[in-house]
Amino acid sequence: MDAALRAAGWQPSRWDIKQAETWADELRAYVSPGGHQHAVFPAAVEAWAEFGALAIPPQKGKGREIAPTGLVVDPLRAVHLARTFADLGRALGTEVCPLGAEADGQAHLAIDAHGRVYAVDHTGDWYVGETFDQALVTLVTGVRPIRLSVSG
Repeated sequence: MDAALRAAGWQPSRWDIKQAETWADELRAYVSPGGHQHAVFPAAVEAWAEFGALAIPPQKGKGREIAPTGLVVDPLRAVHLARTFADLGRALGTEVCPLGAEADGQAHLAIDAHGRVYAVDHTGDWYVGETFDQALVTLVTGVRPIRLSVSG
């Protein structure tokens, strides 16, 4: 994963808190037509500060279980999903905030207050990883994410 991150422009000392705070302010200011607002919390701001604005490509070739996909870390790609993320957070018993999107635009990515990462697409909601690093491995190497369901 180090090579994929570095190819996207990441380096170990990368920390753009100014951009992360700008995104936090923009998300807090957004109110959906139904009155829904985004939750913003430290786990999200930290992920944006370290990985924000990166377009991380998928691995080349066949994925481990499914086709690999890249991702773009930009929470404003899902600014219009305040209600969707609020509903997901309620179902999970935590707050959920936009993280970015899969590179092909097929799914929006969210992070919860504990740093866990989820994907929301037209087929449902998916658990992608316990951490951003694990989610990155899942997406770019084609590991099958876990579908969330009412039964657990």
